[in-house]
This record gives sequence, structure tokens and C-alpha cells, in this order.
Amino acid sequence: MERFEFQVGESFHRRRLDDFLFNEFTHYSKAYLRNAVKNELCEVNGYVANTGIELRENDFIEIFVDSENAKSMLPQEMPLKIVFEDESILVVDKDAGILVHPTHFERDGTLLNGLTHHLNQTRQNEVRFVRPHLVHRLDRETSGLLLVAKSSEASRSLCRQIKRKEFKKRYLAMVEGLVEQGEGEIDAAIGRDPELRRHLVTPDGKPSVSHYRVIEQYTNSTLLELEPVTGRTNQLRIHCAHIGHPILGDEMFGNNSSTRLCLHACGIEFLHPDGGAPIVLESTEPGFLK
Repeated sequence: MERFEFQVGESFHRRRLDDFLFNEFTHYSKAYLRNAVKNELCEVNGYVANTGIELRENDFIEIFVDSENAKSMLPQEMPLKIVFEDESILVVDKDAGILVHPTHFERDGTLLNGLTHHLNQTRQNEVRFVRPHLVHRLDRETSGLLLVAKSSEASRSLCRQIKRKEFKKRYLAMVEGLVEQGEGEIDAAIGRDPELRRHLVTPDGKPSVSHYRVIEQYTNSTLLELEPVTGRTNQLRIHCAHIGHPILGDEMFGNNSSTRLCLHACGIEFLHPDGGAPIVLESTEPGFLK
């Protein structure tokens, strides 16, 4: 454990303790810092604090941190397919099989490791640390477009768009069997099954809606364009299986006929967090169509 001491400056007067710690420990996991406070390893003016405490200028903060366990998103150089980038946001076209963020079991080799390296390369003898903020996520097996914010402000703006359903996502999926109806809506609540420990269509689940449109039919499969109206865990995979057309390669929900999950995030539409200009981006053709 290392002991750190800080005195709160004017810029963090009336700001939360967790915001202050995230700003000071930019290379450290936010979850770790929250747990350090929860486990009474942080004091403000000599008193055990909580993450939501409102700071005052000249407050004295003391915290004990295990640096090895606290590190998050270690920079690692890796090839990235960057579709769009400016000062506020970045959009990357992710390959299937790449884990998006570190877990307790996999700490490196993830997309966030690569993004952290990309955003923090040395320029003019100075290192500008930028923490990549995930606005939405993709499963390891899913390929396609992923939007990343470069600041908390940009992230909050984009997350508000998601809540207001102004952020649009489109996917391509190759599903089992022939989908007869040219287009339609799947309205089926999704909840977590406590015994199977995974999300499924359940009567008491959260409202979940997906739209689909048939793009092309093959001998025993159909290429669909999918648009999730809501954003539940594994929503598209669950909904396709629910209507009897699981996505090819989706072993979890009933199909193992492909070496990969045939699901690809092909398009996103949103308003730029700085100024509100509309952004419309398309991905390259997914590997399972080549």
C-alpha cells in the first residue's frame, strides 16, 4: 500500500470526492478507487469519507492505494481500424474475437488497452493522458463500430442521447432459416435467469424491442438488418433466437454452425457532443459475408 496526500484546490471546491480521485489517479481503475473509499482507506480532514462527499477548498485528503492492483487500461500498442476521430470522440471498427475491456481474468490485450495507447502517445516530450470512455459495448464475438468518448463531458452528452433514443445503431446478422416476413418488430421482455445466470426472454423482464428487415435470403439462412430500440444485454441475440432464427455461430442461444458469431455493428448515427452536428458512419463489410 502507498499513502497519498492531497489538498483540494479552488477548481474542485464543491465537487465530489470520487471526481477528485478520478482526476488525480487517471491511470487507475475507477472501480478500484471507489472500493478503496468504501473500504475506509480514504479520509477527508481526518474522517473516513464516502465517494459522494462534497469537497471544500483546502480540504486535506489521505488515501492508501495498492498501485499494482489499481492500474487499469494499461497502454498496449495494437492495430486499430479507426473510422473517425477528432478531439472529443473516436469510432473504431472492431474485429470479432477482441474483448472490449479488461476483466479480472484478462487484464491486457483488450480494445481499451489499445485505445489507451493510441490516445496517450508521447507528443513533443509530453504525455497527455486521455481515458477512453465507452459509450456503448460490443460482445467479444461481435464485430463492428464502437464509439468512444475522450472526456467525461463528451461521454455524458452521448449517454444522454442513448437515454433519449437519439443514438441509432444498426447491425447485420446472418440467422438460421428463412425469415418469411420482410420486416417486423420483436417485442419481448428480457430479464436475467438466476439459475442459468444469463439473460433470456422472461415474463417479468424489462421491456425490450428490436426491429428487423430482410436483406437477402439464402438456401437455409437469412441476412437481416437489425435495429435495437432498447439496449438490453445480448438483446439482438436473444430476440433472434426467440423468433426461431438464432444468429449463426451463437452457441449460447442455439446455433453452432459457424466458426464465429455472425453479428456485425454496421452503422451508427448520433449528434456530435461538441455542437450537435449529425454524424452518420458506416462500417466495412463484415467478414462472414466475404
